Amino acid sequence: MSIDIDTARKVAHLARIRVPEDHLPELAQELSSILTFMEQLNEVDVEGVEPMTSVTPMRLKRRVDEVTDGGYPEKILKNAPYAREGFFAVPKVVE
Repeated sequence: MSIDIDTARKVAHLARIRVPEDHLPELAQELSSILTFMEQLNEVDVEGVEPMTSVTPMRLKRRVDEVTDGGYPEKILKNAPYAREGFFAVPKVVE
């Protein structure tokens, strides 16, 4: 897939990246190379391959979930500008 200069200009605008006009052909070529590589990746047969999170099968170390400090919510809520029913209260931002 080939990206033209107008598409590169539009991508730069959408990404809020200022690209000088003389650099647009280079950007268009780089974007085209990226898309070509992605097309190559789509050709790989991954049938039966399990997704993985690491190249080595291992589990992350986990700590015991236990309370080590706390039990004084009243003191903590004293720092809040506004607290209600034992929780921090914040103004509504979505209507």
